[in-house]
Amino acid sequence: MTDSPGVLYFQEMKVFEKKVPWYVAGLAFECLECGRCCAGPEEGYVWVTEKEIASIAKYLQISEAAFRTRHARQIGRRCSLIERSDNKDCVFLANKRCLIYSVRPKQCRTWPFWTRNIETPEDWSLTAQQCPGINRGSLRPFEEIQEKARGTRE
Repeated sequence: MTDSPGVLYFQEMKVFEKKVPWYVAGLAFECLECGRCCAGPEEGYVWVTEKEIASIAKYLQISEAAFRTRHARQIGRRCSLIERSDNKDCVFLANKRCLIYSVRPKQCRTWPFWTRNIETPEDWSLTAQQCPGINRGSLRPFEEIQEKARGTRE
């Protein structure tokens, strides 16, 4: 027995929905430099690679060992930047500015296009409640969003 045209259309649409992300036309984002993406109150992880540790340490003109002692913590086999104990802000956030902006970790550079923020339109809307730059400014192309999402290690 063959499927009816309506059933075939529905099956094709389901396949189409899975292949084409909802944001294929792009997403608007403009960084307003508000610092909210780097601020508490929740504790979190900003994962850093060995290469990023070396780059940040060099930028700060300290040894990698000193960087690890002062600014990082080991979480299992991974390393994360620490937060300030009083407010859970990133240790490199001062006056709503990143003190290591030019060498910030990839996780920071890919915000807000993290996989968990773009899975659904609802996820994007929830993220917009934290980030006033979402749905403002220029439309970021699909390819840029995909590249940043693939690069995250949230």
